[in-house]
Amino acid sequence: MDASDDKGRGDGARQRPTINDIARLAGVSKKTVSRVINASPYVQKETRARIQAVMDETGYAPDPQARGLAFRRSFLIGLVYDNPNPQYVVNMQLGLLDGMRGTGFELLVHPCRRDSDSFLADLRGFIERQRLFGVVLTPSVSEDERVADLMAEIGCAYVRVASVALDQPAHMIETYDRIGGQAAARHLADLGHTRVGFISGPPTFRSSFERREGFESGLAERGLRLDPDLARIGAYTFESGIECARELLGLDPRPTAIFAGNDEMAAGVLQVARQMGITVPQDLSLVGFDDFEIAQRLLPSLTTVRTPTREIGCLAAERLLGLEARDDRTPDERLPALIVRQSSGPV
Repeated sequence: MDASDDKGRGDGARQRPTINDIARLAGVSKKTVSRVINASPYVQKETRARIQAVMDETGYAPDPQARGLAFRRSFLIGLVYDNPNPQYVVNMQLGLLDGMRGTGFELLVHPCRRDSDSFLADLRGFIERQRLFGVVLTPSVSEDERVADLMAEIGCAYVRVASVALDQPAHMIETYDRIGGQAAARHLADLGHTRVGFISGPPTFRSSFERREGFESGLAERGLRLDPDLARIGAYTFESGIECARELLGLDPRPTAIFAGNDEMAAGVLQVARQMGITVPQDLSLVGFDDFEIAQRLLPSLTTVRTPTREIGCLAAERLLGLEARDDRTPDERLPALIVRQSSGPV
Protein backbone atom coordinates (compact mmCIF):
# COMPACT_ATOMS: atom_id res chain seq x y z
CA MET A 1 0.00 0.00 0.00
CA ASP A 2 1.40 3.40 -0.97
CA ALA A 3 1.83 5.98 1.76
CA SER A 4 -0.51 8.22 -0.15
CA ASP A 5 -3.35 5.83 -1.05
CA ASP A 6 -6.74 7.33 -0.26
CA LYS A 7 -9.81 5.51 1.03
CA GLY A 8 -13.44 6.27 0.41
CA ARG A 9 -13.20 8.47 -2.65
CA GLY A 10 -16.64 9.86 -2.15
CA ASP A 11 -20.12 8.48 -2.01
CA GLY A 12 -21.71 11.88 -2.55
CA ALA A 13 -21.87 14.26 -5.46
CA ARG A 14 -18.32 15.39 -4.93
CA GLN A 15 -15.43 12.98 -4.63
CA ARG A 16 -12.57 13.54 -2.22
CA PRO A 17 -9.45 14.84 -3.98
CA THR A 18 -6.73 12.24 -4.45
CA ILE A 19 -2.99 12.55 -4.36
CA ASN A 20 -3.01 12.40 -8.17
CA ASP A 21 -5.30 15.44 -8.23
CA ILE A 22 -2.93 17.34 -5.96
CA ALA A 23 0.09 16.42 -8.08
CA ARG A 24 -1.69 17.55 -11.28
CA LEU A 25 -2.88 20.87 -9.82
CA ALA A 26 0.52 21.64 -8.27
CA GLY A 27 2.45 20.61 -11.38
CA VAL A 28 4.61 18.07 -9.58
CA SER A 29 4.97 14.31 -9.35
CA LYS A 30 2.93 12.11 -7.04
CA LYS A 31 6.17 11.21 -5.24
CA THR A 32 6.87 14.88 -4.46
CA VAL A 33 3.39 15.30 -2.98
CA SER A 34 3.96 12.18 -0.90
CA ARG A 35 7.20 13.65 0.42
CA VAL A 36 5.41 16.82 1.52
CA ILE A 37 2.68 14.80 3.22
CA ASN A 38 5.29 12.79 5.10
CA ALA A 39 7.35 15.83 6.15
CA SER A 40 10.41 14.84 4.12
CA PRO A 41 13.21 17.41 4.13
CA TYR A 42 13.95 16.71 0.46
CA VAL A 43 11.51 19.21 -1.01
CA GLN A 44 12.34 22.82 -1.81
CA LYS A 45 10.62 25.46 0.29
CA GLU A 46 8.76 27.03 -2.65
CA THR A 47 7.57 23.65 -3.93
CA ARG A 48 6.42 22.61 -0.46
CA ALA A 49 4.46 25.86 -0.09
CA ARG A 50 2.79 25.43 -3.51
CA ILE A 51 1.72 21.86 -2.77
CA GLN A 52 0.47 22.80 0.69
CA ALA A 53 -1.58 25.64 -0.79
CA VAL A 54 -3.26 23.23 -3.22
CA MET A 55 -4.01 20.75 -0.44
CA ASP A 56 -5.48 23.52 1.71
CA GLU A 57 -7.61 24.85 -1.17
CA THR A 58 -8.99 21.44 -2.13
CA GLY A 59 -9.40 20.16 1.41
CA TYR A 60 -7.16 17.18 0.72
CA ALA A 61 -6.38 14.99 3.74
CA PRO A 62 -4.31 11.78 3.48
CA ASP A 63 -5.48 8.67 5.25
CA PRO A 64 -3.26 8.38 8.36
CA GLN A 65 -3.84 4.62 8.63
CA ALA A 66 -2.59 4.09 5.10
CA ARG A 67 0.44 6.25 5.82
CA GLY A 68 1.34 4.24 8.87
CA LEU A 69 0.93 0.89 7.13
CA ALA A 70 2.97 2.01 4.15
CA PHE A 71 5.93 3.07 6.24
CA ARG A 72 5.53 0.28 8.81
CA ARG A 73 5.81 2.84 11.57
CA SER A 74 3.54 5.16 13.46
CA PHE A 75 3.44 8.89 12.99
CA LEU A 76 4.40 9.41 16.58
CA ILE A 77 7.21 11.31 18.27
CA GLY A 78 8.30 10.44 21.80
CA LEU A 79 9.37 12.89 24.49
CA VAL A 80 11.66 11.09 26.94
CA TYR A 81 12.50 12.75 30.24
CA ASP A 82 13.78 12.19 33.75
CA ASN A 83 13.36 15.68 35.17
CA PRO A 84 12.11 16.73 38.62
CA ASN A 85 10.80 20.07 37.33
CA PRO A 86 7.25 19.67 35.98
CA GLN A 87 7.18 23.11 34.37
CA TYR A 88 10.19 22.22 32.24
CA VAL A 89 8.36 19.16 30.93
CA VAL A 90 5.20 21.15 30.21
CA ASN A 91 7.08 23.89 28.35
CA MET A 92 9.02 21.32 26.34
CA GLN A 93 5.78 19.56 25.37
CA LEU A 94 4.25 22.84 24.22
CA GLY A 95 7.31 23.59 22.14
CA LEU A 96 7.30 20.17 20.50
CA LEU A 97 3.62 20.55 19.65
CA ASP A 98 4.39 23.96 18.13
CA GLY A 99 7.01 22.39 15.90
CA MET A 100 4.81 19.43 14.94
CA ARG A 101 1.76 21.54 14.05
CA GLY A 102 0.45 20.73 10.59
CA THR A 103 2.70 17.70 10.08
CA GLY A 104 0.23 14.95 11.01
CA PHE A 105 2.53 13.71 13.78
CA GLU A 106 1.40 13.24 17.37
CA LEU A 107 3.32 13.32 20.65
CA LEU A 108 3.76 10.58 23.25
CA VAL A 109 5.37 11.30 26.62
CA HIS A 110 7.62 8.79 28.37
CA PRO A 111 8.79 9.60 31.92
CA CYS A 112 11.61 7.38 33.10
CA ARG A 113 14.20 6.84 35.82
CA ARG A 114 17.83 6.73 34.75
CA ASP A 115 18.78 5.05 38.00
CA SER A 116 16.42 2.13 37.34
CA ASP A 117 17.94 -1.22 36.41
CA SER A 118 15.35 -1.53 33.65
CA PHE A 119 15.86 2.00 32.27
CA LEU A 120 17.29 1.04 28.87
CA ALA A 121 15.03 -1.97 28.43
CA ASP A 122 11.95 0.11 29.23
CA LEU A 123 13.02 2.80 26.79
CA ARG A 124 13.62 0.25 24.03
CA GLY A 125 10.23 -1.30 24.70
CA PHE A 126 8.49 2.08 24.52
CA ILE A 127 10.06 2.92 21.17
CA GLU A 128 9.51 -0.50 19.60
CA ARG A 129 5.93 -0.99 20.85
CA GLN A 130 4.84 2.39 19.49
CA ARG A 131 6.98 2.10 16.34
CA LEU A 132 8.05 5.68 16.92
CA PHE A 133 9.27 7.87 14.10
CA GLY A 134 11.78 9.36 16.51
CA VAL A 135 12.37 10.73 19.99
CA VAL A 136 13.41 13.98 21.65
CA LEU A 137 15.70 13.33 24.61
CA THR A 138 15.86 15.94 27.38
CA PRO A 139 18.26 16.29 30.34
CA SER A 140 19.38 14.20 32.02
CA VAL A 141 18.43 11.34 29.65
CA SER A 142 19.99 13.25 26.76
CA GLU A 143 23.35 13.28 28.56
CA ASP A 144 23.52 9.48 28.80
CA GLU A 145 25.68 8.03 26.02
CA ARG A 146 24.04 4.64 26.50
CA VAL A 147 20.81 6.16 25.20
CA ALA A 148 22.47 7.54 22.07
CA ASP A 149 24.03 4.12 21.47
CA LEU A 150 20.60 2.50 21.86
CA MET A 151 19.06 4.87 19.30
CA ALA A 152 21.76 3.94 16.79
CA GLU A 153 21.31 0.23 17.52
CA ILE A 154 17.56 0.19 16.90
CA GLY A 155 17.63 2.77 14.10
CA CYS A 156 15.49 5.38 15.83
CA ALA A 157 15.81 9.04 14.84
CA TYR A 158 16.60 11.29 17.78
CA VAL A 159 17.44 14.81 18.92
CA ARG A 160 19.23 15.50 22.21
CA VAL A 161 18.64 18.67 24.22
CA ALA A 162 21.61 19.37 26.48
CA SER A 163 23.64 22.21 27.98
CA VAL A 164 26.67 21.38 25.81
CA ALA A 165 27.22 19.71 22.44
CA LEU A 166 27.36 15.93 22.92
CA ASP A 167 26.62 14.72 19.40
CA GLN A 168 26.58 15.68 15.74
CA PRO A 169 24.69 18.94 15.01
CA ALA A 170 21.80 17.07 13.38
CA HIS A 171 21.15 15.33 16.71
CA MET A 172 21.72 18.28 19.07
CA ILE A 173 20.02 21.33 20.51
CA GLU A 174 22.53 23.06 22.80
CA THR A 175 21.20 25.27 25.63
CA TYR A 176 24.47 26.98 26.68
CA ASP A 177 23.75 26.94 30.42
CA ARG A 178 27.25 28.17 31.21
CA ILE A 179 26.45 31.53 29.61
CA GLY A 180 23.45 31.89 31.92
CA GLY A 181 25.57 31.21 34.99
CA GLN A 182 28.05 33.88 33.91
CA ALA A 183 25.24 36.43 33.48
CA ALA A 184 23.95 35.75 37.01
CA ALA A 185 27.43 36.21 38.52
CA ARG A 186 28.12 39.45 36.67
CA HIS A 187 24.76 40.87 37.77
CA LEU A 188 25.29 40.17 41.46
CA ALA A 189 28.92 41.29 41.41
CA ASP A 190 27.99 44.53 39.68
CA LEU A 191 25.46 45.16 42.45
CA GLY A 192 28.35 45.05 44.92
CA HIS A 193 27.83 41.56 46.37
CA THR A 194 31.00 39.73 47.36
CA ARG A 195 29.64 37.09 49.75
CA VAL A 196 27.45 35.12 47.35
CA GLY A 197 25.88 31.72 47.96
CA PHE A 198 25.16 29.14 45.29
CA ILE A 199 22.70 26.23 45.16
CA SER A 200 23.38 23.77 42.35
CA GLY A 201 21.18 21.13 40.80
CA PRO A 202 21.82 17.40 41.23
CA PRO A 203 25.15 15.96 40.05
CA THR A 204 23.32 13.65 37.63
CA PHE A 205 22.58 16.69 35.44
CA ARG A 206 25.32 18.17 33.26
CA SER A 207 23.53 21.51 33.55
CA SER A 208 24.37 21.59 37.27
CA PHE A 209 28.09 21.69 36.47
CA GLU A 210 27.70 24.07 33.53
CA ARG A 211 25.71 26.60 35.55
CA ARG A 212 28.19 26.43 38.40
CA GLU A 213 31.24 26.73 36.17
CA GLY A 214 29.64 29.65 34.37
CA PHE A 215 28.85 31.29 37.71
CA GLU A 216 32.39 30.87 38.99
CA SER A 217 33.77 32.16 35.70
CA GLY A 218 31.55 35.25 35.92
CA LEU A 219 32.67 35.93 39.48
CA ALA A 220 36.30 35.57 38.45
CA GLU A 221 35.80 38.22 35.76
CA ARG A 222 34.94 40.62 38.59
CA GLY A 223 37.86 39.53 40.77
CA LEU A 224 35.69 37.34 43.04
CA ARG A 225 35.52 33.64 43.90
CA LEU A 226 32.83 31.29 45.14
CA ASP A 227 33.54 30.36 48.75
CA PRO A 228 33.11 26.55 49.01
CA ASP A 229 31.40 27.10 52.39
CA LEU A 230 28.67 29.01 50.56
CA ALA A 231 27.94 26.28 47.98
CA ARG A 232 25.21 23.67 48.41
CA ILE A 233 23.92 20.82 46.23
CA GLY A 234 20.19 20.82 45.61
CA ALA A 235 17.91 18.66 43.47
CA TYR A 236 16.15 21.19 41.20
CA THR A 237 13.14 20.96 43.53
CA PHE A 238 11.35 23.45 45.79
CA GLU A 239 12.01 21.28 48.81
CA SER A 240 15.76 21.13 48.19
CA GLY A 241 15.80 24.90 47.84
CA ILE A 242 14.26 25.19 51.30
CA GLU A 243 16.79 22.78 52.81
CA CYS A 244 19.82 24.51 51.26
CA ALA A 245 18.51 27.98 52.11
CA ARG A 246 18.15 27.08 55.77
CA GLU A 247 21.82 26.11 55.84
CA LEU A 248 23.06 29.15 53.95
CA LEU A 249 20.92 31.72 55.72
CA GLY A 250 21.79 30.20 59.07
CA LEU A 251 25.46 31.06 58.62
CA ASP A 252 27.10 33.93 60.46
CA PRO A 253 27.81 35.97 58.52
CA ARG A 254 25.25 34.84 55.98
CA PRO A 255 25.54 35.55 52.23
CA THR A 256 24.14 38.83 50.95
CA ALA A 257 23.06 37.15 47.70
CA ILE A 258 22.19 33.65 46.49
CA PHE A 259 22.17 32.24 42.97
CA ALA A 260 19.86 29.21 42.80
CA GLY A 261 20.33 26.75 39.94
CA ASN A 262 16.65 26.93 38.95
CA ASP A 263 13.51 28.88 39.79
CA GLU A 264 11.96 26.10 41.88
CA MET A 265 14.90 26.15 44.29
CA ALA A 266 14.88 29.97 44.27
CA ALA A 267 11.25 29.87 45.37
CA GLY A 268 12.33 27.68 48.30
CA VAL A 269 15.00 30.24 49.23
CA LEU A 270 12.42 33.03 49.15
CA GLN A 271 10.13 31.11 51.50
CA VAL A 272 12.91 30.51 54.04
CA ALA A 273 14.00 34.14 53.88
CA ARG A 274 10.47 35.24 54.64
CA GLN A 275 10.21 32.82 57.56
CA MET A 276 13.51 34.14 58.98
CA GLY A 277 12.51 37.78 58.62
CA ILE A 278 15.09 38.42 55.89
CA THR A 279 13.81 40.97 53.39
CA VAL A 280 14.41 40.43 49.67
CA PRO A 281 16.14 42.31 48.09
CA GLN A 282 17.05 44.73 50.90
CA ASP A 283 18.78 42.06 53.04
CA LEU A 284 19.27 39.33 50.44
CA SER A 285 19.44 39.40 46.65
CA LEU A 286 18.20 36.32 44.85
CA VAL A 287 18.65 35.09 41.27
CA GLY A 288 17.12 31.95 39.74
CA PHE A 289 17.44 30.12 36.44
CA ASP A 290 14.83 29.18 33.76
CA ASP A 291 12.31 32.06 33.89
CA PHE A 292 9.31 29.78 34.11
CA GLU A 293 5.90 31.17 35.01
CA ILE A 294 6.62 30.93 38.74
CA ALA A 295 9.31 33.63 38.44
CA GLN A 296 6.77 36.37 37.76
CA ARG A 297 4.26 35.07 40.31
CA LEU A 298 6.59 35.19 43.29
CA LEU A 299 6.61 38.20 45.61
CA PRO A 300 8.94 39.90 45.01
CA SER A 301 9.15 38.82 41.37
CA LEU A 302 12.27 36.82 40.64
CA THR A 303 15.36 38.01 38.81
CA THR A 304 16.34 34.96 36.77
CA VAL A 305 18.16 33.64 33.73
CA ARG A 306 15.73 32.95 30.93
CA THR A 307 16.18 29.79 28.88
CA PRO A 308 13.72 29.57 25.95
CA THR A 309 12.52 26.04 26.70
CA ARG A 310 9.39 26.20 24.57
CA GLU A 311 11.33 27.58 21.60
CA ILE A 312 13.95 24.87 22.09
CA GLY A 313 11.22 22.22 22.00
CA CYS A 314 9.88 23.65 18.75
CA LEU A 315 13.35 23.63 17.22
CA ALA A 316 13.92 20.03 18.38
CA ALA A 317 10.72 18.85 16.68
CA GLU A 318 11.58 20.65 13.45
CA ARG A 319 15.07 19.21 13.44
CA LEU A 320 13.77 15.70 14.12
CA LEU A 321 11.30 15.96 11.24
CA GLY A 322 13.76 17.61 8.88
CA LEU A 323 11.67 20.78 8.63
CA GLU A 324 12.96 24.28 8.02
CA ALA A 325 12.96 26.24 11.28
CA ARG A 326 10.05 28.66 11.58
CA ASP A 327 11.83 30.71 14.22
CA ASP A 328 13.79 33.41 12.40
CA ARG A 329 15.76 34.56 15.45
CA THR A 330 19.53 34.40 15.25
CA PRO A 331 21.42 31.82 17.36
CA ASP A 332 22.55 34.63 19.69
CA GLU A 333 18.91 35.54 20.33
CA ARG A 334 18.26 31.99 21.56
CA LEU A 335 20.97 32.14 24.23
CA PRO A 336 20.17 32.36 27.95
CA ALA A 337 19.55 35.95 29.03
CA LEU A 338 19.28 37.62 32.42
CA ILE A 339 15.82 39.00 33.27
CA VAL A 340 16.10 41.58 36.05
CA ARG A 341 13.08 41.88 38.31
CA GLN A 342 12.50 42.80 41.97
CA SER A 343 14.46 40.12 43.87
CA SER A 344 17.93 41.56 43.29
CA GLY A 345 19.38 44.87 44.42
CA PRO A 346 22.57 46.56 45.64
CA VAL A 347 24.27 45.65 48.89
